Amino acid sequence: MKFPIGIQTFSEIREEGYVYVDKTEFVYNLVTTSKYYFLSRPRRFGKSLLVSTLKSYFEGKKELFKGLAIENLETEWEQYPVLCFSFNTGDYSEPETLKAVIEYMLSEYETKYGISASVQNFDIRFRDLIQKLWKTTGKKVVILVDEYDKPLLSTIDKPHHDKYREILKAFYSNLKTQDEYIRFGFLTGVTKFSHVSIFSDLNNLENISMAPEYSTICGITEDEITKYFHEPVEKLAEKRDFTYNEARALLKKNYDGYHFGEEYEGDGVYNPFSLLRSLKDSSLNFYWFETGTPTFLTKIIAERNIDSVALDDGVQVNRTGFDCGMENDSSIFPLLYQSGYLTIKGYDKDDDIY
Repeated sequence: MKFPIGIQTFSEIREEGYVYVDKTEFVYNLVTTSKYYFLSRPRRFGKSLLVSTLKSYFEGKKELFKGLAIENLETEWEQYPVLCFSFNTGDYSEPETLKAVIEYMLSEYETKYGISASVQNFDIRFRDLIQKLWKTTGKKVVILVDEYDKPLLSTIDKPHHDKYREILKAFYSNLKTQDEYIRFGFLTGVTKFSHVSIFSDLNNLENISMAPEYSTICGITEDEITKYFHEPVEKLAEKRDFTYNEARALLKKNYDGYHFGEEYEGDGVYNPFSLLRSLKDSSLNFYWFETGTPTFLTKIIAERNIDSVALDDGVQVNRTGFDCGMENDSSIFPLLYQSGYLTIKGYDKDDDIY
């Protein structure tokens, strides 16, 4: 079995025969029920792969979806011009870096679609690119943004952090002003910055981060382990001298328990990075944690003078608290939850308390 560790491109996974946990029914539900979405998940949880899957779908690459759930759901496979922006890479330590990254991505698409830039201003270039793609192709444009918040998280303690806010506000505002030319918009990130325009201006943006129907859109469920990974679990059990059920229990203890939903349903999802590494290595290491604590988290904890946090099962947080932006100073718990360090252990419907 080929494990797609570190591979975030859907086409490569499908073409090269890597194991793919089928999430395409979620893709179909997204594209057929609404227009603009935001999804927050911790790092290394499959957000980039989901964005890549959406890209392949809107490019009409039907052959990549053969044998997957969406093959029996989609009948048209219509092609659209797709603009996919990833902010996951890039050193944002310099004030001008963000503009350079945006301008580079815009120039790539202008070249790809044979469109000349009539202005230098990046936000107007983005607007013109959307309109010209619609005019030249006759199709509305699909806009996908992966890790929208990476520039902001990287500069949380930098003087140009506020400048980056203004740049992104101008850039993302096109998702509202150019609505008539847009077929679909999807943005991912780790956390939420409430003062960036995608949240303050885009009142039609649907935040599905805590939506029960999308709670397993990223991550791997118990049933998916049974369906896709029976053989490597058996290999782990044999190598470590466990029974199959003992191996499953240890995997659950180490990598399961993430819950994303407005109502707690009991079973959570496994961190996919940790699970795949564990099954590939036939070992039980702390893979996700060992990849490094995000620097923005330690900076915020230091900035807010948080010396210690009681991380026990007695912590209670109101449900609405999980929708807080990064600017909220009242509690560190939503941020720890969004970045993957806390999970939901129970939900009181009467008091609306996690």
